[in-house]
Amino acid sequence: MTNDFQASKKLVRDFMRDLDAAADGEIEAAIGRYAAPDFLWRGMHPFYEQSGAKAAADVFWRPFRAAIGPIQRREDIFLAGRNDVETRGGEWVCSMGHLMGLFDRPWLGIPPSGKMLFLRYCEFHAVEDGKIRETALFIDLLGVLQQVGLHPLAPQSGASILTPGPRTHDGLLYDACDPAEGRKTLDLVNRMARELTTSDMGSPQDELLGTWHKDMIWFGPAGIGATYTTDRYQIQHQGPFSEHLEDIVFHGHVARIAEGDYAAWFGWPNLTMKSSGGFMGLPASDRTGQMRVVDVYRRDGEKLSENWIFIDIPHFLSCLGLDVLDRVRRFPRS
Repeated sequence: MTNDFQASKKLVRDFMRDLDAAADGEIEAAIGRYAAPDFLWRGMHPFYEQSGAKAAADVFWRPFRAAIGPIQRREDIFLAGRNDVETRGGEWVCSMGHLMGLFDRPWLGIPPSGKMLFLRYCEFHAVEDGKIRETALFIDLLGVLQQVGLHPLAPQSGASILTPGPRTHDGLLYDACDPAEGRKTLDLVNRMARELTTSDMGSPQDELLGTWHKDMIWFGPAGIGATYTTDRYQIQHQGPFSEHLEDIVFHGHVARIAEGDYAAWFGWPNLTMKSSGGFMGLPASDRTGQMRVVDVYRRDGEKLSENWIFIDIPHFLSCLGLDVLDRVRRFPRS
């Protein structure tokens, strides 16, 4: 990790600035100025994979901006790094926060509230030869439903909150960082992942406390919710996840980076599994679901302290035969 990634960071910051400032008819051009000729855009359900700037603009950005605006990008975390996934490599830049605007027109069949809306987002960009080769945009659609008073799933186990940024308010790594600190963070999150899947340390609490502070905060997606302390994390997420899902298989990551005290990764999908009944109120199913997951971490000293999670839950539900957006359209007050 010897590169300071400043050129890649500048490219992505310039891209976000121009995209956010673009009028409706300028969105495709704003993306195209920074995108590689073979640009791949990945979006959550119902957007999925799109090829080229026009498709990304037409499928996601133009309809979103027509319904919700004017947009303020309220960024909480920004980092870059060399991809730790050996089969992929390259430099990646990650931005996480909220896109805020007035929800004045329908979007995806969701009725507008006429009020402020905060859309949680986490975006990964692969930079190559001065262009963005690939983008993956994760958003919290279930959080949008909750903000307009729609609750199509069972009550969630964790808290429903407006997700904050880091407690330390130092997540915007616009300047170069000491490579040794990023390496330390990456080693810690990789160790954590190994121990949670292969550990023989005894209780789940022992496993967590090997790499996590006891007062950890897990900012989960809408549908699951946020938890505080290792005890409540086990009760409100880890326990229900392990008890109500089975045949879980890990498929790896597309990108895994770290810089300073922060790390981020995502998969496409990270996991596959089946529902044995009860998870988010779902019945048992013999269908296999996919979970596309983002984790963003903050290291505090020798252990991890905060974790922001995005899961493409609408896609996971669609794999099991439930289109949550269709349910909202048919039963708007369910």
